[in-house]
Amino acid sequence: MTDDTDTKTEPHGFARGLTNYGDRRFSLYLRRSFAASMGYSREMLDRPIVGIAHSASGFNNCHRHFPEMIEAVKRGVLAAGALPVEFPTISLGEVFLSPTSLKFRNLMSMDVEEMVRAQPMDSVVLLGGCDKTVPAQLMGAASADLPAIQLVAGPMSTSRHRGERLGACTDCRRFWQRYRAGSVDDAGIDAVEKRLASTSGTCAVMGTASTMASIAEALGMMPAGAAAIPAVDADRLRMAEETGRIAVELIGRNDRRPSAIMTKEAFENALRILLALGGSTNAVVHLAAIMGRLSLPFDFARMNELSETTPVLVDLKPTGEAYMEDLYAAGGIPAVMRELRHLLHLNVRTISGETIGERIDAADPWVDRSIVRPLEDPIRPNGGLVALFGNLAPRGAIIKRSAADPNLFEREGRAVVFTSLADLAERIDDPELDVHADDFLVLQNAGPTSEAAMPEAGYLPIPAKLAKAGVKDMVRMSDARMSGTAYGTIVLHIAPDAASGGPLGLVRSGDRIRLSVANRALELLVPAQELERRRAEGAARPETPQATRGYARLYDQHILQADEGCDFDFLRAQPAEATKPDGR
Repeated sequence: MTDDTDTKTEPHGFARGLTNYGDRRFSLYLRRSFAASMGYSREMLDRPIVGIAHSASGFNNCHRHFPEMIEAVKRGVLAAGALPVEFPTISLGEVFLSPTSLKFRNLMSMDVEEMVRAQPMDSVVLLGGCDKTVPAQLMGAASADLPAIQLVAGPMSTSRHRGERLGACTDCRRFWQRYRAGSVDDAGIDAVEKRLASTSGTCAVMGTASTMASIAEALGMMPAGAAAIPAVDADRLRMAEETGRIAVELIGRNDRRPSAIMTKEAFENALRILLALGGSTNAVVHLAAIMGRLSLPFDFARMNELSETTPVLVDLKPTGEAYMEDLYAAGGIPAVMRELRHLLHLNVRTISGETIGERIDAADPWVDRSIVRPLEDPIRPNGGLVALFGNLAPRGAIIKRSAADPNLFEREGRAVVFTSLADLAERIDDPELDVHADDFLVLQNAGPTSEAAMPEAGYLPIPAKLAKAGVKDMVRMSDARMSGTAYGTIVLHIAPDAASGGPLGLVRSGDRIRLSVANRALELLVPAQELERRRAEGAARPETPQATRGYARLYDQHILQADEGCDFDFLRAQPAEATKPDGR
């Protein structure tokens, strides 16, 4: 019996990470015996292994085409001489989880990390897509630090309804807003419901899923052009096959581990792309979490600096009119990076071996200027996101200015406070609600330490009586998140959150708040002594029963604030962990 564990070469394939029975040769013999029951030949059993970690589920409509994609990955792996072995992990279908998918992102990241470490594989393909699956996979891969490459589901294709082009989920919100305002009836909203998401794939707009796919490509963790290919396009399968081939090439390459690819400079490149896309605010939380796994701090001041010199160049919904399939046809992320070339770290190495500069040089120079604008003619001269600070947000807050009304950027308004999501639901459409268009809607106790666990509830609805009067936007703020498909003048991720005792919980209806996007400021105009008095008598937050068991208890005890990515404290890397073992 040959046993590569007895040689000086590093064990590979099924010889990696053997279960210890006190006899390594027996352990390998036993493992091969059981693997043989799956019909593998000895030649296959001796090959290196590429794991395929996928997040398909009956509760994840975005991933229903994964079986076909997995077969394409396997083709690439087999053609390159390795053995592909797929395995499932937790799946996070955005709209199917309660209280919110973000609460389970860390659980999925732990699943990915531990299964990559525990099972015998030499590299791994991370197949995800729906909002939280890609950051969970990148977090887990960063912690395990086995050679890994990302592959995404790809965006849905758009459909049509009465001559109008539709795609989830900005159009979902647009039609629901019309329905709330009374301009669409029950039959109309039922008809639209069937046309908003008509293919497999992630949301068709520059929502969180598309943003994270674009960021994964900008980071160098995916091949060039991989982010925007539609889910139903044959190019998506060809990209899956190429991803499998590259995964084999990664085996034994320490210079292509996640920690070697996702460097500080790579994250700055990713931030530039996020800002140029007018991408999802959720990406800030996810980037902070991924960076934390690599002992890299997320610097909000640096993000603001980059935002001032990075124009918005891509005209996709929710901030524009086009969809992800249009970005793919227009040249994809390589076309965007070419416009920003002078701002990027061009020597950063990518998972496919070339540098970012070489990747840009190799891309097709053609670009559709109606989708990707030239640097000298941007959609807006500065980036889509900025961080705000002040006595209401000591650790920061985020506003997506590319999706907001500039007329509301420099305002002082009266607070109309909702103390919880239940309070919001009960009163927002009350005809007697004391609210005016120039007020600031404030939602408390929807942050990461609340019972709500930071849902995408920051997109507070316009009160019904104002919506029916034609009001389409007003300043709204909370410690919650909002979907990347949403739009409006909305301040989010206020940290620390109200449930942990942050100053947001001290706001009372009638208080004055000053918002200044130009000055990056969010100030509660209440004297310090009055705030201290309120703090002493107790913040307005509901009693939340503490979980006594399971993942909920783990979450309650270890969740961090939004500025630290809402990761668990014990999962973040310490400086000494900058170089990690491969987990065999």
